[in-house]
Amino acid sequence: MLKVAKRCLAPSFGPVARARLCKQTARCCSRPFASSKAFIPDHARAHLQRRSFNQSHTVSKSVETPFIELSEEEQQLLTEERATDSVDVCIVGGGPAGLAAAIKLKQLDESDELRVVVLEKAPDMGSHIVSGAVLEPRALRELFPDSEFYDSNGDGIPLPNDLYTMVTEDHLKFLFSNGSSVPLPEPPQITNAGKNCIVSLSEVVKYLAEKAEELGVEVYPSISVSDLVYDASGAVKGVATKDMGISKSGAPRDEFERGMEFQARVTVLAEGCHGSLSKKAISKYDLRKGRNSQTYGLGIKEIWEVAPEKFQKGYVGHSMGYPLTPGTYGGGFQYHFGDGLVSVGLVVGLDYENPWISPYQEFQKMKHHPFYSNVLEGGKCISYAARALNEGGYQSVPKLHFPGGVLVGASAGFMNVPKIKGTHTAMKSGMMAAEEIHKALETESDQPIDLASFQTAYENSWVRDELFEVRNVRPSFSTPLKLWGGMATSGIVTLLTKGREPITLNHHQSDAYLTKSADEYPKIEYPKPDGKLSFDILTSVSRTGTSHGEDERCHLRVPDQDLEKHAEKAYPKWQGVEQRFCPAGVYEYLEDETSPLGVKFQINSQNCIHCKTCDIKVPTQDIDWAVPEGGDGPKYQMT
Repeated sequence: MLKVAKRCLAPSFGPVARARLCKQTARCCSRPFASSKAFIPDHARAHLQRRSFNQSHTVSKSVETPFIELSEEEQQLLTEERATDSVDVCIVGGGPAGLAAAIKLKQLDESDELRVVVLEKAPDMGSHIVSGAVLEPRALRELFPDSEFYDSNGDGIPLPNDLYTMVTEDHLKFLFSNGSSVPLPEPPQITNAGKNCIVSLSEVVKYLAEKAEELGVEVYPSISVSDLVYDASGAVKGVATKDMGISKSGAPRDEFERGMEFQARVTVLAEGCHGSLSKKAISKYDLRKGRNSQTYGLGIKEIWEVAPEKFQKGYVGHSMGYPLTPGTYGGGFQYHFGDGLVSVGLVVGLDYENPWISPYQEFQKMKHHPFYSNVLEGGKCISYAARALNEGGYQSVPKLHFPGGVLVGASAGFMNVPKIKGTHTAMKSGMMAAEEIHKALETESDQPIDLASFQTAYENSWVRDELFEVRNVRPSFSTPLKLWGGMATSGIVTLLTKGREPITLNHHQSDAYLTKSADEYPKIEYPKPDGKLSFDILTSVSRTGTSHGEDERCHLRVPDQDLEKHAEKAYPKWQGVEQRFCPAGVYEYLEDETSPLGVKFQINSQNCIHCKTCDIKVPTQDIDWAVPEGGDGPKYQMT
C-alpha cells in the first residue's frame, strides 16, 4: 500500500486529481482479500467458503434501484463532473503488451518529457495475468537489446535467471480414455527445446512494471477504467476510471468517490482478451468490418508443487484427445519450471456446441489420465487460474486504430494458436504502436491522432507474417471433419505449405451462436472430485485469492439487471449453460418452487475471477462483463 500511495503522489498530478486517485488506490489496497497466499489450509478454506464464496450476491428486480428512482442528491453524486488529468499517452492494461508499449515510449523519449501512464485494475502488477506459459523471447530481446543478462556473445534471455527455465525437451501426446497415449509428430512451430523458456507470466509482468517505472512510466495498479471519453468530433480523448462506493442497490454509499478522467493525446487499449473498453471501441468504430468474428478458448490452469523424483526441469508436454470429444477443440499441457513447480492446464475452444460441457470439469477429468496423474500424485496444488484467450488469429485481427487510440496485444488478438503462444506477438504489437505514437506526438497538431501508420507497421511486421503462415490451422478444426480434418490440415500447413495455401479459411459465427439446445445432447454426469487430483470449484476459487466488495454493485450486467427475464430467455433452451461454462461458480440456477421455471437464476459476483467467458459464450448474449472496482478480483500467484 505504501508503494502505491507514493506513486499516487506524483507531482505532475493536479491536487484534486492526485487526492482522488490516492483515495481510490488506498481503499483498494487496504481491502481484505479472500486469501493473500496461494495455498490455504483446509480449515481456513472452509471458513473462506462460508464467508465469501458461498455467499451469493443476488440481484433481482427489486434489489438494484433504477437511476431515475434515486434521490436527487444521489443522482447528482453519480453525475458530478470528474476531476481530470492530462497526459501524453494513457495505456489501459498493465500486461505484456501495455508495459512493452510504455517501456518503448520512454526509451524513445530522449528529452524525458512524455507523460506515459499505465492504469491496471489488478491490486498488484501481474496479479490478474494468466498464461501457460512458454515464452518465445524474440520481442523481449528486441525491447532490451543491451540487457545485463546477456552473455559475452550477446545471447540469452533478458530476464533475471530466477524468472525463467529453459525448455529442455518437448512432447506431444494423443490421449485415450483408457489411460493409454501415443506420441504425435510435433509441428516445428511448437518446438521449444533450447530456444524458448518456461515462465510465470505474472512474475514476468511484475519485472516489466519495475523496468517501466525505472524509465519514468507512471504505473497505477488498483485502478479500473470503465469508460472511453470522447471529444466533440467523436474521437477518443481519454478514459474515465470507475466510480468507487456504489452499493448493490445502485445507490452511492457514504464513502462514494467519483471516478476521474485521464485525457490523453493517444489512448492505448491493452486490456487483454475481450476487454470491456476494446469491445466499445470495436463496436463504435466498426473495427471488425471486413474481418472474421473472433473465436475464443478458455484456459484453465493450476500450479503444483510435485515430488522431486517426478520433476523434470525444463520439460514441456502437450496433449490432444482425452478428455475432449472429437467435436471439441482444445488440448492440455504440463510445464516443469522453477524449483519443483509444474504448470498444468487445459484449453477448451469456446465454439463447442454441447451445452452440457463444463470446461472446468473436463480439466478435473484430464488430471486423472496417467500422462498427468503420474506427475501430480503426491504433490500439492498451490494456485488456480482461468482466462479466456483469442484463437481467431490472422483473419480475426480487427482494424488496429481509431480516432484517438489503438488496440494492442490480446485486445486485438495476436495469439499464434499452433505455437500456443501470444506473449511475444502481443509485446511486439505494443512496441510497434509505441514507435508510431512517438512519431505522431512530435507534431504540434491539436487534431485527434488516428494512427493509420500503426496498421501499416503491423502489415509489414513479422507478427503479421507469423499469423498469416498458420491462418488456416484453427478454422480447419471447425469443418465437418472436426478433429481429424483439423489434424490433417494442421500437418499439411505447418510442415509443407507454410502459409502458401491459395485460400484462407473463414471462422464460424460467434462462439455463443454455435451453442445448441440442451435437448440435442444427453446430460453429462461428471465424476466427483477426489480432493487429491481433482477439486470442487469452490476449493479452486479459494486458491485464487479472489475478493470483491461485500456491498458492491454487481459488475456482471444483464438488461435492466433483471435476472428473471434472463432466466426466462435462457433456461428453457440451454438448461443452465451459464453454471457449466463458468470456471468459478459465479452463475447458479437454484430450485425454486415459486418460479414458473422451477429455478431461480443467481449471480455470485464475489466468485468472479475475470475470465470473461460469460460475456463470450452465453447464447443469449445478454451478459456484459464490466469492470468491478479497482483492486477487485483474483490475486494470482505464479500464474
